[in-house]
Amino acid sequence: MDPPTRLTVLISGNGTNLQAVIDAISSNKLPSSTIVRVISNRKDAFGLERAKRADIPTAYHNLLKFKKQHPQTDEGVRAAREEYDTELANLVLADSPELVVCLGFLHVLSPRFLNPLEKAGVEIINLHPALPGAFSGSNAIQRAQAAWLEGKIDKTGVMIHRVIAEVDMGAAILVREIPFIKGVDEDLKALEQRIHEVEWGTVIEGTTIAIQQIKERKKAGTEVQQDIAQK
Repeated sequence: MDPPTRLTVLISGNGTNLQAVIDAISSNKLPSSTIVRVISNRKDAFGLERAKRADIPTAYHNLLKFKKQHPQTDEGVRAAREEYDTELANLVLADSPELVVCLGFLHVLSPRFLNPLEKAGVEIINLHPALPGAFSGSNAIQRAQAAWLEGKIDKTGVMIHRVIAEVDMGAAILVREIPFIKGVDEDLKALEQRIHEVEWGTVIEGTTIAIQQIKERKKAGTEVQQDIAQK
């Protein structure tokens, strides 16, 4: 039997999607996986408490410490972010995960984080509440609702995608469309709740796909090594 796939989860907030992953692992709906650590850039993120209740190791890694070490100039801010991302990569890689899952992690990951993980063969995926190519970045739900009210779109959605340097522009692994409801005066809070309920299932499906792809690549790599050894 293959060992469980090791996951690191990055969060910034309440952690409802993290809870969905925790529950799916405990009920075997997310096959053969384990969360090795939950990391937050916000000390008061309730997701950290959710992890502790599930006996999952946690870490708090905040940008402010690095900002204090540099002048408040564009160059200083950039240097702080690069140092932050370098240390975040070190923190993640110390646990030897195979997959990093970003669930509401409100920080743009730079190549200082992405490159070391790519070199180590660690996959990174992200949950984003929008369709591919639409409403990248923050406040995606609010912006989608505004576009709906202006008659520009008739649906939004959620996706699990691979993380690259361009924000929310990595290849989609799983997409779920969510239509706006004609004739219904749905406020932002109600729309957010409807989208979040779709997210809870999507994050499990998307993470499952990513885990399966990792296992297939490992199997293919093992078979290649065995072929070489036999020659």
